[in-house]
Amino acid sequence: MDRSAWYASLKKPWFTPPASIFGPVWAVLYLLMGGAALLVVFEGGPHAPPALIAFGVQVVINLLWPMVFWRRRSLAGSVGVILLLWVAVLATIVLFSRVSGLAAVLLIPYLLWVTLAAFLSGAIWRLNPAPSG
Repeated sequence: MDRSAWYASLKKPWFTPPASIFGPVWAVLYLLMGGAALLVVFEGGPHAPPALIAFGVQVVINLLWPMVFWRRRSLAGSVGVILLLWVAVLATIVLFSRVSGLAAVLLIPYLLWVTLAAFLSGAIWRLNPAPSG
């Protein structure tokens, strides 16, 4: 079964956003993330390196989610990854705030979206229990 058919076969909660908004939302979020990271790079200072390391870590975790959800089709695994991502984004916001308040604020929409994604992933996992075998 291809990805689209697999996703269509899943039970989803009432608050699932339409598929058409995911691309535009992520485009805006990536622009905000890039702008925030650039502010931290240009501001510099002793707090910039750990903030940028945290940023890189959350980007890697962000890249793991689609692999776990779409490629491995692991609903439970995707919940674990999205929760880890939420913590990493929050940590990045805290660390960015030590360098640039604006950089931290630019990541808030990202944290809100990841929060929605965490609730969505959790609901999809709950609505689609793994077959016992």
